[in-house]
Amino acid sequence: MGDQDSEVRRGVKERLEFIEFRLFWEGRINRADIMERFAISTPQASKDLSLYESLAPGNLAYDVSAKRYSASADFVPRFIEPNSNTFLSQLRNVADRNLSVGETWLGVVPPAEIVPIPTRRVNVSVLRSVLHAIEHRTAVQVFYQSMNEKRPGPMWRWIAPHALAHDGLRWHVRAFCSMTKDFKDFLLSRCLEVGEETSTEIKASQDRYWNEYFSVVLVPNPALSPEQQEVVAQDYCMEYGQVAVPVRKALLYYFNKRLRIDVAREKDRIKETPVVVLNDRAFQDALAEMEPHQPEK
Repeated sequence: MGDQDSEVRRGVKERLEFIEFRLFWEGRINRADIMERFAISTPQASKDLSLYESLAPGNLAYDVSAKRYSASADFVPRFIEPNSNTFLSQLRNVADRNLSVGETWLGVVPPAEIVPIPTRRVNVSVLRSVLHAIEHRTAVQVFYQSMNEKRPGPMWRWIAPHALAHDGLRWHVRAFCSMTKDFKDFLLSRCLEVGEETSTEIKASQDRYWNEYFSVVLVPNPALSPEQQEVVAQDYCMEYGQVAVPVRKALLYYFNKRLRIDVAREKDRIKETPVVVLNDRAFQDALAEMEPHQPEK
């Protein structure tokens, strides 16, 4: 019974959080909302609302005409810590058609659109084999098409994968390459086929640049006006005008490209990035250190 009781408690807690989520973001909730989201009965939904009212007194106000509960003027979150990213990530998944509204906690969905990015095709068999190799710590053959001018055509390569990484646009597999005797990133979309699988002595702990982090300290671009710098500091959740972002050394190349930090160094285009690197010398040294270990393009 212990596990069942624990499961019930988790279920109730999730429903209380859902009630509060709707109250905070949309200002209202009714029994039907809870019933539809969690597939529960009317009596259970009523019980959940009563429980919420007893645990968060003063947060609910019943609207008789609308037959629903509203957030009171004195509403204070009790079960959730409101987070804009939590809301926006759900909205993004709906706008990007990854989830239906019913799979999220959203009720009223504002019009939203995502800038389309061409989809990178990832072979299902390749992904399945790579995931299996990561889980079982094995090596797998991949038929890989590199953009390296020395390897113009696809070729079979043994890799020992241990992690996946997303650079903001594409998925990579982090793996030891038996051909180059080095850990590097392989684009999943360029792994055209998979072959045999075998045991390997390679371990994730051996991947130094994956396991080491570099703290990139960002500050507002000094070329901006004081007012612009102030809003950039707010945008990036900076404290005392700066924010430290820990980045795996293996991903520094992508971090540099995604934030367009390199653009800020070109004086004629310095305003094209809102932030610059405060510890730039150390950052440049770290990028130079990674140069021989660039992704297998």
